[in-house]
Formats: sequence, structure tokens, C-alpha cells
Amino acid sequence: MAVKGKSAWILILFILCGIVIGGLLGQLASSVDWLSWLSYGQEFGLSTPVNLNLQVISITFGLMFKINIASIIGIIVAIVMYRLVIH
Repeated sequence: MAVKGKSAWILILFILCGIVIGGLLGQLASSVDWLSWLSYGQEFGLSTPVNLNLQVISITFGLMFKINIASIIGIIVAIVMYRLVIH
């Protein structure tokens, strides 16, 4: 059972790395004419942060996601790499 738990965390780590690296490559590709399609995507989340003031402490919540084609490709590559490495 512990092996499955570790395996799930490794999969999540692979996917997060795929998202980050894919997003970075998508941003870099936006300046290249024939690769600009990789940067096409959507942005969603809280456009203005939510502020919670408790008089003693003030907490600000905000979260934005920007997903592009390169991020999706990065997720797919990460899952394939995970399956090759783990299984």
C-alpha cells in the first residue's frame, strides 16, 4: 500500500514538472513565428485577490492558472515518462 502512495506522489511531481516546463517553453515559443501556436491558451482563476482581515492577521488569497498548448504537451510527456520509469 505504501508503494502505491509513493507512486501517486511521483506521478503528481512528474505532472507538475511537465506543466511548469511546458508553460515556460510556451512563453519562450511565443516570440518565434512558427512556434507561436504553442503559447495559445487560457487564463482562469481569481482575477482580484480575496482579502480576509481578522484584525490580528490579514490573509490574502489569490490563484491564477494559465494553461497553454505547450503545458498540455508537457503533461502528456510527463505521464509517458512516468509510465516508462515506474512501470
